[in-house]
Amino acid sequence: MSEYGFGNPEIIEEEVDILIIGGGMAACGAAFEITRWAEGTDLKIKLVDKAALDRSGAVAQGLSAINTYMGENDPAEYVRYVRGDLMGIVREDLVYDVGRHVDDSVHHFEEWGLPIWKQKGDEGRMLTEGGKPVRSGRWQIMINGESYKWIVAEAAKKALGMDRIHERIFIVRLVTDKNDPSRVAGAAGFSVRDHKLHIYKFKCCLLVCGGAVNVFRPRSVGEGMGRAWYPVWNAGSTYAMAAECGAELTLMENRFVPARFKDGYGPVGAWFLLFKARAFNAFGEDYQTKNYSILADNKYDAYASGPKMGTCLRNHLMMKEIREGRGPILMDTPAAMAKLAENMTPKEIKQLEAEAWEDFLDMTIGQCGVWAGENIEPDKEMSELMPTEPYLLGSHAGCAGIWCSGPEDLPGTPDHYHWGYNRMTTVKGLFTAGDGVGASGHKFSSGSHSEGRIAAKAMVKFALDNQDWKPEMARSVDELVEEIYRPVKTFLEHKGYTTAIDVNPHYITPKMLQFRLQKIMDEYVAGVGTWYQTNAKMLEIAEKKLRMIKEDSLKMRAKDLHELLRAWENYHRIIAAEAHMKHIQFREETRYPGYYYRTDFLDIDDNNWKCFVNSTYDRETGEWSLKKVPYAQLVKPTEDEPAGMHRPGSAV
Repeated sequence: MSEYGFGNPEIIEEEVDILIIGGGMAACGAAFEITRWAEGTDLKIKLVDKAALDRSGAVAQGLSAINTYMGENDPAEYVRYVRGDLMGIVREDLVYDVGRHVDDSVHHFEEWGLPIWKQKGDEGRMLTEGGKPVRSGRWQIMINGESYKWIVAEAAKKALGMDRIHERIFIVRLVTDKNDPSRVAGAAGFSVRDHKLHIYKFKCCLLVCGGAVNVFRPRSVGEGMGRAWYPVWNAGSTYAMAAECGAELTLMENRFVPARFKDGYGPVGAWFLLFKARAFNAFGEDYQTKNYSILADNKYDAYASGPKMGTCLRNHLMMKEIREGRGPILMDTPAAMAKLAENMTPKEIKQLEAEAWEDFLDMTIGQCGVWAGENIEPDKEMSELMPTEPYLLGSHAGCAGIWCSGPEDLPGTPDHYHWGYNRMTTVKGLFTAGDGVGASGHKFSSGSHSEGRIAAKAMVKFALDNQDWKPEMARSVDELVEEIYRPVKTFLEHKGYTTAIDVNPHYITPKMLQFRLQKIMDEYVAGVGTWYQTNAKMLEIAEKKLRMIKEDSLKMRAKDLHELLRAWENYHRIIAAEAHMKHIQFREETRYPGYYYRTDFLDIDDNNWKCFVNSTYDRETGEWSLKKVPYAQLVKPTEDEPAGMHRPGSAV
C-alpha cells in the first residue's frame, strides 16, 4: 500500500464470554481470580493488553511500599482515612469493600515471592504466620519491590494461561449492542506490532486501562521531556472509552497533584513516614505549623481535623509559601538521617543509607539520576520539593473515575449506590476496577488487585446469568476499520503534498496535537502555569478550545503503528480532559485546595456541594450532561474527626 509498510489490515474477529482489557494490577487480580469462579463452566475468557503483562501498569517500574494493608486495622478506620483525605466525599461502600478484602491479595503477593520487610525478630515469618511488617505509616508496609509487577503478572499468567492472553493489542473503542444501546457488546483495537485489527464480541468486559497522564503540560521539559510521576502510557483510555459507551462518570473534577522531589519525581512518603524527615521553607520555617491558621479562611479547617491532614491541604500550605516568595521548599534529609543514626552502629548506618537510595531504585530511578547528576548526597544536602502537574486517577490520592454499583451486603447502603453487579458501571456488562472506579481513592496497588478480583467474581455471575444472550454490535466491522485506521489513511493521502513530512496543511502529528492539548489544560484548567487556578471565564475559553481540538484531532496522521498508538492515546486524552474541565466548571466551589482552585468560588461549600458530581457523554452530539448525586455517610465519624482536633505539625 505504501513504502511505509502499511497494507490493508488483517481483520481478526473473536467471540468470548468475558474480556479483560488492560494489564495492570487490577487486570492481574481479575485474571488470577476469575478462573476460580469460572471453573466447571464453559465460559470463554480472554485478556488483552496494550503492552506486555510483566511490565504493564503503574507498578511496572517497581515500588518500595504497599500503601494499603489493613493488618491490625479495622476497614471502617480505613474508610475514615480515605474520606478525610478526599475532603469528605467518597463512596464508602466501595472503600470498605476494598478494605475488607485487600489483605488477602497482599498475603498472596508474599506467597508468590515478594519480599516484605519485617520487624526485628520476625524476619523469617510470613504475614499469615503472624510476622509483623515494617510500617512506614498506619496503612503502608515496606517491600523490596523492583520486581513487584513481574511477580504479580506471573501468577496471573499461570492462572489464566498464555493461550488466553493477547499482548500488544491496543483496544480503542467499545461498541454498544445493536438491540440494546445501554449494553456493551464488543471492543475493537489494533496490534501495535502487526497490521492487524482485532474485534471482540462478549457478554461482559472489565475495562482497566489506568488513569490519565500527559493531559496537562508537565514540569519536565527539554532534555527531561517524557518524565512524569505516573506512567506515561496511561492515556485516559478507561475514562474515554467508558464515557463514549454511555457510562456515567463521577468526581472527574478531582485530580492528584503529588508533592515530589523536584525534577526526578521521587516519592516523599518513605522520607516523611519511615525516615521522619521534615520540610521547611527557604527561611527554615515549618510552613505547615506556620500556615495552619489559614485553613479557617475558606472553611478548610473542618477537613484538617482528625489524626492526619488531607493530602491536598498539605499541598495548599506548601503552595502559599511558594506563591508568596518563601520558596523553595526543602526536605531536611540530612537531619532525618542523622537523628536515625544516633543510636546505630556503622553497619546499621550503611544499611540506612542503602535504604534511602533504594526507596528510589525500587520505583523512581530517575530521581537517583538527578541526585547523582547534581552531586546531591541525601545525608549531606537538602533536596527541593515541588508540586507536580495534575494527574487524573482513581487509585492513589485521587478519586476520579466511573460511577459503579457496589456490594449489596453492607447495611445502610442507599439504593443509588447499588443497582446490579459489584463494580459494574451504568452500562450493562461494562465493569471496571482500580483507577477506573470513581469516588474510591487510596486503593493503590494492592487495593487495585483486590478490586480486580471483586469484579472478576461479579463478571462470572453476570456471564452465567446471561448465558443465552448473544451480542450484536451496533457498528459494522467496516465502520470500525475506517475509524481506527483514519490517521493512516490521512497520512497516505496527503504525505506527498510537502517535502517536509512533519509539516503539512492536511494533517497534524500526534506529538504536536498533544502539546496543544497540554497547553490548553495548563493555561485554562488549573495547571502549573496558573498555579492550579481557574475560574468560570477561563473554563469557558477551555471549553471552546477543547471543542476545536476535538475537530482537529480527526486530522491526526499516523506514518507508522507507533504514531497510530499515539494518535489514539490522544483521542482518549481529549475526552478525559473535557470531562475534567466540565466537572470543574459545574462544581462551584474549591473542594480540593492544593489540587486546584476555583478563584471565583474559593470556599468549600458543604451546604450546596457535599455531593457527587456525575456526568454522561453523548458521543453522537458531543454534549455532556452533569448532575448532583447525594452522598451517604455509612461509617460514623470518631471523636477525633470533628474540626479543630488536628495538631499542627503532625501532618506528615
